[in-house]
Amino acid sequence: MIENKHRKERKLYIFDYMLTPDRLENSAILCEGGQILAIGGLSAFNKDSVMTVYAFENAYATPGFVDTHIHGAGGFDSSCVAQSPKTIEDMSLLLASKGVTSFVPTIVSDAPERMLANLQTLADVMWKPMPGAECVGINIEGPFINRNKSGAQNLSAVRDIDLGFARELLECGGKLVKLMTFAPELKNSTALIEMLCEHGVMPSMGHSMANGEDTLRAIDAGARHCTHLFNGMPPLHQRDMSLTNIALTDNRVTVELIIDGLHIDPRMVDLACRCKPKNRIVGISDCTMAAGMPNGEYRIGPTPITVADGYSSAYGKIAGTTTLLDAGWHSLMSYGHLLETQAAQAVSFNAALSVGMYDRGRLLPRLRADIAVFERGTNRPLMTIRKGQIVFNSGDNYVVEEGSV
Repeated sequence: MIENKHRKERKLYIFDYMLTPDRLENSAILCEGGQILAIGGLSAFNKDSVMTVYAFENAYATPGFVDTHIHGAGGFDSSCVAQSPKTIEDMSLLLASKGVTSFVPTIVSDAPERMLANLQTLADVMWKPMPGAECVGINIEGPFINRNKSGAQNLSAVRDIDLGFARELLECGGKLVKLMTFAPELKNSTALIEMLCEHGVMPSMGHSMANGEDTLRAIDAGARHCTHLFNGMPPLHQRDMSLTNIALTDNRVTVELIIDGLHIDPRMVDLACRCKPKNRIVGISDCTMAAGMPNGEYRIGPTPITVADGYSSAYGKIAGTTTLLDAGWHSLMSYGHLLETQAAQAVSFNAALSVGMYDRGRLLPRLRADIAVFERGTNRPLMTIRKGQIVFNSGDNYVVEEGSV
């Protein structure tokens, strides 16, 4: 009886092809409970009467996407949880409909008391079960950044490194903080890096004017991540070394790329993909609460933003995006000339590793059954499976085979 009970939980998904570490044609994934049990060519699997079989036509599968830098979506702003017109559950459902199975809500600089209160509130709501994509941590972008590279962040909230305040931020985050962006050139940056590493938080260099010496000192101290390469840092220069040059060429550093087609010129995406090892590239959305919403007025924390025809701006500057990963990851192929498998890895496995998650991001046995299914040719999301459960279903392009349930 126990064996039959478990076997009834088995689901077999059949596709034209799937992107594991390699591309596998005419393939299938067998899941049991929340894990992948087996993968392979369709001919390797035997169907039986206690197995649910989803046979997709004109479709392919990727690992579920992992968005490690996203400020909001669907009307929810991670930096203003209590004031958002929509909930984090709304964001979770929207992301699932785009193939995202895990996400890291990202907050920006704000007045100390508001930042701490919001972090506490965000940590509290993240413990609730999500109906779509899963919250897996918190990303803090600021406030210890360079005022001259603050971007759309509120200048009045940017501050020098304060280790006491940094500890308060981590405490309010309830051990959920995965990343913190800081400027390496600021005084006490090495002490901040050491403290973050002690708490299992990845120090991420960004919003910075750091020179080569500052950057290398930070990397040697433990900073192994760069927040949205090229954005919020000096331009490349042939003699003056900066965070940009070093992050681009130091293989110890994983770099984020905003893949909306607006933040970075296609040739710069190509440059990054040529320079960096393919496992050191993470595609991020950097989306705001306006993703999935109509044109209008929105916010990123204390900063008002205007969204028109997909372009988000504040203070006359580009401010976040409205392009989610289901659309953005293709630019890594079209601009960066990555293979399809490499581009999928950048928004799944690489992203998961960058926040210390080793149980997802590839379609391999014994890993989590996090799967995104897309229509071949149009790349339209068809189904999203998170930990073995279907959390988005378009309702078409597949059949449940007779006698399989």
